[in-house]
Amino acid sequence: AQAELLRLLHTAKGGARLAGLAALAKQAHALETQVLAVPADGPVPPALHQDLDAWMTQVEQAGRSDSAEPATAAPPPRFPLSASAPPPPSPSPGEPEPVLRVRADLIERLLAGVTDQLANRQRLGGELGALRRSLRDMAANVERLRQQWRELQRQTESQTPARVSGPMPDGFDALELDRYTRVQELTRLLAESIDDVATVQHQMQRAVAAAEGHLAAQERQARDGQRALLEARLVPFDSVAERLARSLRQAAEARGRTVEWHLEGGAAVLDRAVLERLVPVLEHLLRNAVVHGIESPEARAAVGKPPAGRIALALQVQGQDLSLTLTDDGAGLDLEGLRRRAVAIGLHPADAPFTRDDAVRCALAPGISTAAQVDEWAGRGIGLDAVHSELLAQGGRIEGFEPAGGGTGWHLVVPLTTAITAVVLVRVDDRVIGLPVPWVEAVRRVHGPELTAAELAGQWREGAALMPLFWLGALLGVSPRPSPRADRRGIPVLECHSAGRRVALRVDAVLGRQTVVLRPLPPLLARQPGLAGASVLPDGGVVLIYHPLALLAEYGEGARRWSTGVGRPPVGQAARSASSPAVAPLVLVVDDSITVRRVTQRLLRRAGYRVALAGDGVQALERLREEAPVVVLCDIEMPRMDSFELVRALRNDQRWTDLPVVMVTSRLADKHRAHAESLGVNHYLGKPNAEDELLALVAAYARLAPPGGRGLSPS
Repeated sequence: AQAELLRLLHTAKGGARLAGLAALAKQAHALETQVLAVPADGPVPPALHQDLDAWMTQVEQAGRSDSAEPATAAPPPRFPLSASAPPPPSPSPGEPEPVLRVRADLIERLLAGVTDQLANRQRLGGELGALRRSLRDMAANVERLRQQWRELQRQTESQTPARVSGPMPDGFDALELDRYTRVQELTRLLAESIDDVATVQHQMQRAVAAAEGHLAAQERQARDGQRALLEARLVPFDSVAERLARSLRQAAEARGRTVEWHLEGGAAVLDRAVLERLVPVLEHLLRNAVVHGIESPEARAAVGKPPAGRIALALQVQGQDLSLTLTDDGAGLDLEGLRRRAVAIGLHPADAPFTRDDAVRCALAPGISTAAQVDEWAGRGIGLDAVHSELLAQGGRIEGFEPAGGGTGWHLVVPLTTAITAVVLVRVDDRVIGLPVPWVEAVRRVHGPELTAAELAGQWREGAALMPLFWLGALLGVSPRPSPRADRRGIPVLECHSAGRRVALRVDAVLGRQTVVLRPLPPLLARQPGLAGASVLPDGGVVLIYHPLALLAEYGEGARRWSTGVGRPPVGQAARSASSPAVAPLVLVVDDSITVRRVTQRLLRRAGYRVALAGDGVQALERLREEAPVVVLCDIEMPRMDSFELVRALRNDQRWTDLPVVMVTSRLADKHRAHAESLGVNHYLGKPNAEDELLALVAAYARLAPPGGRGLSPS
């Protein structure tokens, strides 16, 4: 919490300075000092709360006063732009095109609706494909019936007597009128039935072909609509060029530096939401380049450099990502200063070599700064940490490098839009997980001996580079070690990288690459470290999307211990029964919503519990006959038997009179709560509820569970 607050204050300080609110910037700087003075495990002083509230009030007042003032023209840039930067567009002659202002949330809802249509279309396409395969099987069966009918006809004709006993119609003899047996009549009827089935089969094939054509047309229309809605969210990067130039100008003037600003590729367009979150990142990097990189004119002249420093930003669209390269021709990273600071705070061993990659990693870590003293522009060690954290949250990455002519370079990659992203789908045990494509550098196929040696060493080698190797299931808290699997193609290992850090992840299978729409996370999962979002697959399944490097940073050490048989799953805390420590406690989740059941199941499983699911009270009673849970989590309104009826049935059964029941419901009226308590409900939670509160309740009831378990019905 302290680090997050420092990042927010640091970003707000830069924004206030950019907006010309010097007083607010100075107050933010003073608040940083107060926050740093609070011990990590100590109480927050009331004075700090009061100062933060007062500062936030001033910020809100400044925002309201700014919005009430008429818009004024921005001052002209005082720094020369490179020739590659496009000039501002000139007004077109004639009538201008009309512009309609639309709320961003409306665009989001429309985009989600179109995406749902595409998902439904893909599901229908799969069902039509299955129907077409069934029709092909039907055609083969019809042909087989024809062959069997022909054989039956030949056998029938060969075994029918030449003459049929019985009187002939008047005036006819056996040579003038054929007579048929009942078997011959049935074979002819069978032939007609086969022809009728074949006719129906052809009609169904034509109907399926027509439906597939209509679905293809619908998919094209939906994709066109999706593309148009995505374009409605896009804005050119040039729209923030002047803001970045102002931020750079202020930093240069404050430090007595002369800087030339070059922008290349500013015509690139990206999602407005991405751009709004990217601008503070770039402002941090620009200020950092001036404060820590560009030397004074005198110092530059002494080493033969031109008096004006050069800072350049180049943008390039690469598929669904925007690549940004920011370089300066300053003094470069202070390797020795970074090493001393990293050793001082325990981030790097004192006797280990310190490479440039180590310097980049340490520069992006919290609490690292090479500034000689703390002032409003540097010294806190927050700026680059805020950059790194924000890019992680956006699903992007950052890498440091040294430009050819010296200085410092940063390479950033962010998605062009956060609405749609490309992911690599992998399988871990029985789960399907998504990893953002920008993080996945390569997928390798490895055979037994090579993989065994790497797992024993805990490291993966790619060329001259070494990186830690993990079983992804251990990082997710799914299983400590992978199950033995034989695959002639080899076992997949994914190489992932970001911000100078790399990790190799072993998975069970790579299911392919897919473009998905990120959906907002429910409150139960929103604070899960490393979890970027969720999406719905064409088959209707929900897939969670993780950032592998964030998982490594949060759970790497715990996963390593767990995989060697030490400790518990790294995600959450697994409460275990005192009588049977090897068996995780069972929690019964009763809810008529499939989504709620699955989300709660994943949350509890990551915390180390076993989970049984029921869609209503009737199913819940059936589950109770199988095994006794430590607690029941249930909604109120459900088909067949609601939770009020379920609790009444439990309390009237001597085996379940003391079984804890926690109601999790959106019904928050006192009437509902009082009725639940009168029936014997132990705890009443409203939706949405806090993840920590729910897990704390489950852990408490798990600890209180009787060692021998509650009464079970005889088998």
